[in-house]
Amino acid sequence: MTSEGTHLDPNDWDDFSLEMHKLMDQCLTRMKSARDFPWQPKPDNLATCLSLTPEAIGVGPKQAFAQLTDDIMPYATGNTHPRFFGWVHGAGLPVSVGAELVAATMNSNCGGRDHGAIEVERATLDWLLGVSGLPENASAILTTGTSQATILALTAARNHRFGHDVRKTGIQELPRVAVYVRRGTHSCIGKALEAMGYGTNSIHVVDTDDDMKMDIASLKRAVEEDRSVGRVPLAVIGTAGSVNTGSFDNLNEIADFCADQDVWLHVDAAFGFWTRLADHPWAQLVDGMERANSISCDFHKWMSVPYDCGACMIYDRTLHFDTFTSRPNYLEQQKEGLGGGDLWFCDYGLELSRGFRALKVWTAIKSIGTQAFSASISDNCKQTALMAELVETSDVLDLSFPVASNVCCFYVAYGDVNEIAAELQLSGDAVFSTTVIKGKACLRAALVNHRTTSEDIRHAILAVEAAVRRHR
Repeated sequence: MTSEGTHLDPNDWDDFSLEMHKLMDQCLTRMKSARDFPWQPKPDNLATCLSLTPEAIGVGPKQAFAQLTDDIMPYATGNTHPRFFGWVHGAGLPVSVGAELVAATMNSNCGGRDHGAIEVERATLDWLLGVSGLPENASAILTTGTSQATILALTAARNHRFGHDVRKTGIQELPRVAVYVRRGTHSCIGKALEAMGYGTNSIHVVDTDDDMKMDIASLKRAVEEDRSVGRVPLAVIGTAGSVNTGSFDNLNEIADFCADQDVWLHVDAAFGFWTRLADHPWAQLVDGMERANSISCDFHKWMSVPYDCGACMIYDRTLHFDTFTSRPNYLEQQKEGLGGGDLWFCDYGLELSRGFRALKVWTAIKSIGTQAFSASISDNCKQTALMAELVETSDVLDLSFPVASNVCCFYVAYGDVNEIAAELQLSGDAVFSTTVIKGKACLRAALVNHRTTSEDIRHAILAVEAAVRRHR
């Protein structure tokens, strides 16, 4: 029997160690064999199998671990597979398995206090800000993803525009605001405005040009129109890698306009941020991003860091701090000891309790290096260009939109694209998603997988062509 206070630890640490080693080996085997594990549909009885009924719980780690590997791990999203193109889901990194193990062992709360995990996040964010090109006084915080980062960025924009008293008085007495987005901007913008109490009616959709970039003339008209009726322009959202087509706004042009009009510029760079690391010409797609007031991005997309991990970057550290800091008495900072430390991340975001997500990012950068990530990102862009070439030479496929970086969309000559996408997913040949471009449904591929090869691209397009011809 265990003594009081240790009753949640294993009864036999030696047996537990054996089971942990076995589990680790199975996880690494799964990652090593990722090419053999495309998405597969889960069994109809999986919910019943996993149900936590009274008789099914308290079975010990051996049986629980067996269910992890036998009943849960096989039915993943499939994004670790090299022909998973449908959504922008990162492929994962073997080194991050080790990082997650250490993070779980430490079980650090990264909201604040003076301990090693804070320094890991500081180092990670220093590296990120260096990549961004933002000014020296900029700051950043890791988030669950771009959706959360957008809330932080737009909250900072609100406080910048109306002053920090809005934290006490709220928005009830403030004028109506407008946030300018181009067609196809991610839905997280609307959700952020809903959460902030402004609502989606605050969104002013701006026209795009023939290349699906934000049209500056349309933006200028929109701002003039809103100001004429008393709406305050709160922010312009520049897009670095759109959801539908992967197109990039001209960020320098938007930055010029925002500087002239004194409007906050936020860049939604959920996956497009990482073209910053790519070769020419893709790195130039985000020229001007360094002039933004705020940027959001994800590590769990093109950088393949395991879910979840994003970041919010804000150009002014003082503004960032003043927007979110709030310390009750029990969190009063000490001069020394565990309650000390000069950096408490709870002062820069909404979460007080925060996981040690920085460790998996730090480990990835430390072990793999910027140069290797650059090569992988550039490879994906080259592979997407190859996919576009194969589509253009096909007699049953037609490119929907020119490829900018890592997204390729194309129409099919015969059949319903949703049915074709499902067939390809169920066969294990490839995962495409579907979207609508210029009023017509098409297949969509987004390449962010470091395991993808040119042969995977050729295999996938041959599979698409065969599926389309079956629908003739």
